[in-house]
Amino acid sequence: MQTVMNRPHLEEIALRYGEVLRITDRRKYRMPLLVLGVVAYFIASWWFFSIGTVLSRANWSIAGSYLAQWVSYEVRPEFRIGADGTMTLNYGRHSPLGDHPTPDWVVTETEKRQKSQPAPGAASPTPALAAPAGGFMAPEKPAAPAASSTTAAAAAEQTVITHAEVTYDSGTRMILDPGRVTVDHRGETLVIALAGGRAEPVGTLPTWAEQKRPGEKIVLSYGLTGWAEVSADRVVARNRFFGWANFFFDTNSPFFGKPYTEVIGLILSGERLDPKQSNLSLAWNNICYNAEWQHLDVWTKLLQTIVMAFAGTLFACLIAFPLAFVAARNITRSVVLNQVTKRFFDFLRSVDMLIWALFFTRAFGPGPLAGMSAIFFTDTGTLGKLYSEALENIDDRQREGVRSVGASPVAVQRYGVLPQVTPVFASQALYFWESNTRSATVIGAVGAGGIGLKLWEAIRTNSNWHNVAYMVVLLLIVVFIFDTISSALRTRLINRSPA
Repeated sequence: MQTVMNRPHLEEIALRYGEVLRITDRRKYRMPLLVLGVVAYFIASWWFFSIGTVLSRANWSIAGSYLAQWVSYEVRPEFRIGADGTMTLNYGRHSPLGDHPTPDWVVTETEKRQKSQPAPGAASPTPALAAPAGGFMAPEKPAAPAASSTTAAAAAEQTVITHAEVTYDSGTRMILDPGRVTVDHRGETLVIALAGGRAEPVGTLPTWAEQKRPGEKIVLSYGLTGWAEVSADRVVARNRFFGWANFFFDTNSPFFGKPYTEVIGLILSGERLDPKQSNLSLAWNNICYNAEWQHLDVWTKLLQTIVMAFAGTLFACLIAFPLAFVAARNITRSVVLNQVTKRFFDFLRSVDMLIWALFFTRAFGPGPLAGMSAIFFTDTGTLGKLYSEALENIDDRQREGVRSVGASPVAVQRYGVLPQVTPVFASQALYFWESNTRSATVIGAVGAGGIGLKLWEAIRTNSNWHNVAYMVVLLLIVVFIFDTISSALRTRLINRSPA
């Protein structure tokens, strides 16, 4: 039977349960005040940190260029333009294509021209007079034959480029002719006249071209595919390709430029490229000592970082473990010892690991010892505090049970305390080891050694962003592996902990 709730019934319930149904003013306005506080906080942060100004002044094109360099590389053919309009081509000293590049996306037409220059070693046109041998009136000796009085001209042939085409992709192409550069991009055509030491566009510049002042160089932006610079005496084409160039073999390696199938065939059954060692040893040596990527040096620095994190965490655990028993109030019944030890822990962990790294870098000099010491000091304080708190929260019944059978104080700690806290101690130690692998990279950047220092050096050059990406990927792989191992071990330890 359904009861109909009328107004008298509602008033009766309100009088009987008024405290429950009444909504106080604080509860009524709690949510609006909370929302208003959050909005006010974000407005204050936006104003205090000038976020709008920072975003408006940010150079997003440079950020995009840096990001592109992480995953791609450039090939930079440079055309030098002479006074007669002819061109010479140069790819630079450290071109990813080697010393003699012939990419299929650069097509040139050449011709040979005669170049005159003075013949080397031409004799002086004035003959030397022979001195009289027998006195003032003595007959002269016959003079040596005089050289020709005219300068001999030696003709030399010079190969010059009269026409060139650079194809970026199906929608972008640049054509170079004497006195003119024609660019086709996204269905638009731009003609640039090169004369009188000036670069002048024919017509208006499209949106993807920029010239700061008339006659100066024109910068052409093609997006992810690359860009170019056109001036009166030089045209630089920067074509971008996805991937990491020469990752395994640099341009000095005998394996450079060969397909991977051919390289594998040479390693397995090919004739020796170097009589002193096998092709397998030669290939491994070329990979390790790759001049551009420096694999062996990067791997060594990465191993230093791992060892630095492991050693610092291990020594911190060994020191924090006994000190935690002194700091725990229920283990050591001395207020003085408890407080002194806890304040010591506070001192060690109150100074950030980066500050400790700077201090030890000054004391010991740059290297892994400074980084290991910084991790050791910081983690000793943090682990000591965590261990002492875990000891203070143990179940005293187990300890009392061991003590009741007449066990010694050491045996009471061994069988009544350690079984309860060992899984917690080990789990925390594993977590700190995993975390310190990341932290060791940061403190390495301030001179504490390891891959962090090498990473910072690559960033400072502002041109080796592909090396930065390589080291970041290695760090991600190491952290992922250590995180997986640490999580698996912590799970097993926690599941084995006594109920």
